[in-house]
Amino acid sequence: MATIDLVPLVDEGLGNSAYLLDLGDGRALVVDVSLDLRAAWQAARRRGLTLAFAADTHLHADFVSGTRQLAATEGTQILGSAAGGREFPHTGLHEGDEVDLGGLRLRALGTPGHTHEHLSFLLLDGDAPVGVFTGGSLLVGAAARTDLVSPRQTEALARQQYASLRRLAALPDDVAVWPTHGAGSFCSAPPGARRTSTIGQEKATNPLLRAGDEDAFVTALIGSLGSFPPYFLRLAEINRRGPVVLDTDPALPGLDVHTVRSLLADGAALIDARPVPEFAAGHIPGAVSIPLRPVFASWLGWLAPQDRPLIMVRGAGQDPAEIAWQAAKIGYTNVAGELAGGLDAWTANGNPTTSTRLLNAEEIGGMRILDIRQTPEFAAGHLPGASHIELGDLAGRAGELPNEPTVVMCGHGERAMGAASLLERAGHRDLAVLEGGPDDWAHASGRSLETGG
Repeated sequence: MATIDLVPLVDEGLGNSAYLLDLGDGRALVVDVSLDLRAAWQAARRRGLTLAFAADTHLHADFVSGTRQLAATEGTQILGSAAGGREFPHTGLHEGDEVDLGGLRLRALGTPGHTHEHLSFLLLDGDAPVGVFTGGSLLVGAAARTDLVSPRQTEALARQQYASLRRLAALPDDVAVWPTHGAGSFCSAPPGARRTSTIGQEKATNPLLRAGDEDAFVTALIGSLGSFPPYFLRLAEINRRGPVVLDTDPALPGLDVHTVRSLLADGAALIDARPVPEFAAGHIPGAVSIPLRPVFASWLGWLAPQDRPLIMVRGAGQDPAEIAWQAAKIGYTNVAGELAGGLDAWTANGNPTTSTRLLNAEEIGGMRILDIRQTPEFAAGHLPGASHIELGDLAGRAGELPNEPTVVMCGHGERAMGAASLLERAGHRDLAVLEGGPDDWAHASGRSLETGG
């Protein structure tokens, strides 16, 4: 058996793994790569490889596929499900079709559930199965969500997911499992450090593979589904039609203060990517705080409009290319640029700023608490008496909240500042953000957290 040289390309922010497989002859296969191809290019060039094949297990909802970009710029052969209806040149694969990789073979396995057209790709060395790229089918400790196509189809797709996981579980126990979605993904991957597994490990430990029957599986899977960013509802169709091929790397053109003011007057949205303390100390009224960190793309896709120009504000030490790439990989082609000179340029022209208080756990006594974490986080432990609205729902529900002194909190402070900025934009005043999270409060107060909804 040949040695398999597989390089996981982990996107910590989206919680996903792409894979680069060195085929041993100067060529490589990449699986489920996003438009942000920097890691794939770096891995290939470090090994002197040509990216000959690019396979997508499904029409991705959480990122723009990089396959069409590779085909246009490097002549890469695109592999994908024939049932996907892609409107650009590709090799459409059906159940059982195989692709000769030059010694190794890739066999298409129909594994619908996460999407209708989902394929897993079984890697064969001769006739021996070595590993399987499971995409959004079998995950480490879970299976991917089935509610992204349509609410009416969620249960039917969950039943297909049940059959798909049973099919994969019939592979030999030593076959490696290489999923796309992992910890941090909104596609229902559970928390945990492991991103790859084996069929045997999953049969022994994955609760969904240990469900008593199909109905129990469906109940458990659907019951685990949480919220997801609204851009998930757009990207699958973009990936089906074919993402726009980039002529140059995405960038943030500099916009002077006059241009920014004009764009804002015409309805543009302002996104402030600076760290929480800098935003708290001073920011442009109406700006939405989304600190630049690995999960920037997810929260941009959750909080920023896709149909209006976006203007970025960043700190002097933040990489504009990182902001631009994170926006591009989730299909945000509406980034107009950045405020040239940052907040200093804004204030130098006599424009107003505002600030948001930061409080530590000892300072919040007697104030109303708004917890904006995801529902499972809130249920696991929250401050007694705290109200709860998920950050992704807050813009549409800001009018439900009383305009009274309120401390906004999450787990660390970044999401809470985003929530406070949305409330400020909606007209709420006397807001503060808790530095830290519920555990910090429990430690400082000596009191216990509440659990449940």
